Amino acid sequence: QVQLLESGGGLVQAGGSLRLSCVASGRTFSHYAMGWFRQAPGKEREFVAAIRLSSDRTYYADSVKGRFTISRDNAKNTVYLQMNSLKREDTAIYYCVADEPPLGWTPTIRSDYDYWGRGTQVTVSS
Repeated sequence: QVQLLESGGGLVQAGGSLRLSCVASGRTFSHYAMGWFRQAPGKEREFVAAIRLSSDRTYYADSVKGRFTISRDNAKNTVYLQMNSLKREDTAIYYCVADEPPLGWTPTIRSDYDYWGRGTQVTVSS
């Protein structure tokens, strides 16, 4: 069974940085896609970023492009989300996701991911 464990969330001032980590276990992930979604209070869960572990191709939501960077360490089965220039609107619970991309996989679609972590809280204060 695949398990995803997030860490690295916390409280940071606007303009600051945080790095989230997600460690995956339970399977060989070399052909997987992994990424992050987030959910702010009262809002829908939304796509943040994703990476295909076999090709290193990355995908980002427009709201985080240029500020967030997703990367991976295959040897550690770990995906990172480096978040810079944080804004109050980045406050949310961040969820790590993973799946083996089928044909026609769309990285921004929640239902295209079978595996979800429990989330880590990121709070950005002004």
